[in-house]
Order: sequence, then C-alpha cells, then structure tokens
Amino acid sequence: MYAVLKTGGKQYRVAPGDVVKIESVVSPSDDRTIEFSEILAVSGDSGIVKPGSAKITAEILGEGRGDKILVFHLKRKKQYKKMQGHRQNFTEVRIQAIEADGVTYTAAQ
Repeated sequence: MYAVLKTGGKQYRVAPGDVVKIESVVSPSDDRTIEFSEILAVSGDSGIVKPGSAKITAEILGEGRGDKILVFHLKRKKQYKKMQGHRQNFTEVRIQAIEADGVTYTAAQ
C-alpha cells in the first residue's frame, strides 16, 4: 500500500512507516503531527486509483539543512569566476497512516 503526495512543489511516493525528508513545513500545533490533503494517487486493493477523499497523517521527527550545493560560473578567457553555495532546509517526517475513501492503512507494528 502506497500513496503519492504533493508538497513543496515536489511529489513523494510514501507508504506507512516511511521516513521522508520534505521541504520545510510548519507544524500547525504543538503535537508535532501534520496532515497532508493533496494526494495524487493511492494504491490499494483495487489497484492504483485517484482517491475521492484521502489524507496522510505524519509525525514530525526533526528539521535540518541539506548538504551544501556549490554553483560555479566561469567564462573562459574573460577573467570571470563566481562561486555560490546553497543549503536547502528540510523537515523529516514519518508517515503514520494513509486514509483513502474511508479505509485506513497503518504501518505494521
């Protein structure tokens, strides 16, 4: 059982129990859980379908910054060099449950 969710301009294929690093999100409350409602597809007993109503519940594990990416520009024979770095912020979440059309799928304990 898996689902495809869209958040932060990217799509992620997740299953219950997966740990995923997504774009930074702010937890709406202090209980460190977040709910995703923009679900693109869900695979269930009847194959892959676009759900009518689906949501994914996840637990926020932590926040951090990714590896540094170096961007280097060079124009030959013109004495032009420019170096720039970037580190993207992320939020690490564990998928707890996927609920699609009234059926809830959770991780095996």
